[in-house]
Amino acid sequence: MKLKSLMLTTGAALIAVPALAQEMADEMTIVSWGGAYQNSQLKAYVEPYQEMHPEVEVIWDESSGEAVAGMRAQSEAGNITWDLVDVTAADSMRLCDEGLAMEVDPDEILAPAPDGTPASEDFGEEMLVSECFIPQIAYSYTFGYRTDVEEWEGRTPDEICDVFNLEEFPGQRSLEKRPHNNMEWALYCDGVAWEDIYDTLETEEGQDRALAKLDTIKDQTVWWTAGADTPQLLADGEVVMGSTYNGRLFSVIEEQDQPVAMLWDAQSYDLDGWVIPEGLDEPALNRVKDFLYFATDTQRLADQAAWISYGPARKSSAPLVGQHAELGIDMAPHMPTNPDNASNAFVQNYEWWADYRDDLDSKFQAWLAQ
Repeated sequence: MKLKSLMLTTGAALIAVPALAQEMADEMTIVSWGGAYQNSQLKAYVEPYQEMHPEVEVIWDESSGEAVAGMRAQSEAGNITWDLVDVTAADSMRLCDEGLAMEVDPDEILAPAPDGTPASEDFGEEMLVSECFIPQIAYSYTFGYRTDVEEWEGRTPDEICDVFNLEEFPGQRSLEKRPHNNMEWALYCDGVAWEDIYDTLETEEGQDRALAKLDTIKDQTVWWTAGADTPQLLADGEVVMGSTYNGRLFSVIEEQDQPVAMLWDAQSYDLDGWVIPEGLDEPALNRVKDFLYFATDTQRLADQAAWISYGPARKSSAPLVGQHAELGIDMAPHMPTNPDNASNAFVQNYEWWADYRDDLDSKFQAWLAQ
């Protein structure tokens, strides 16, 4: 593809942006997760991109939680309606393995760091998740809890296994309606060491052991499917603790000033990023590549961290993370990678989940229906 470079002024900095010689679509459908996270994408790079390209209409679809099923269905129908899809690391592997996402060369389509370091080096190992994955942020799944529960008599949960302690911490919980993370937390709280979690979970006995532990709180659990669910349930007082993305909890705690606190223990690290659906027509693909070059550069990823407490995937972005764009508070202490928050964190095994997700999904949904 033939590219030419334009120099655009952003504050005091000059950035090189590829301008594609070929025709570019003036409409782009971006699939994301809604809520505070999607707003951070809007503020950090969609709105700035549209200021540069006012002819471009961006249509949002909040279906990232069903990205694999959606891309499968569109491919089978021969009708690709999504242009750019935000997915987890494990889902990117599945989509890449199935030929549903396009393989990318990061040094061809992504901007280098300001000092000239190629994108592949600036993103580092996070780029190696799959040949189709363009990392965007590091985040975690963790728990929030109400700070005003009278029945707790002044106690506050300080470890992950308090989620399973209905005697000292009575009340409804919220958990995601899928096996991801729930199975790991359950096994850990049933006595399995972190280093043995995935070996245990590969066996029927291990899976049954995890579900048996979850059985102990099943009738006190509200199951969520959207990242905004738990923050709303906590704010409304419908649950006393619940899991969700750490950035969503940051929003309800710091931006909405609700009586909610963060439980960082056993937070589950994950990566999120972009995939490009295979089969886009040329104008659509040209537009997506032009947008990605802008949206994943060093400054843009640092800008996103000013709107939500997720760490930027680029090494060169980290030193640029400062204060919240509206609240004026330092963002570093709210990041999942902050040493004070990460003492008992675990990193999800993306490859394992890519291999076992479909089978465990079926088993988990069958258990839910019992």
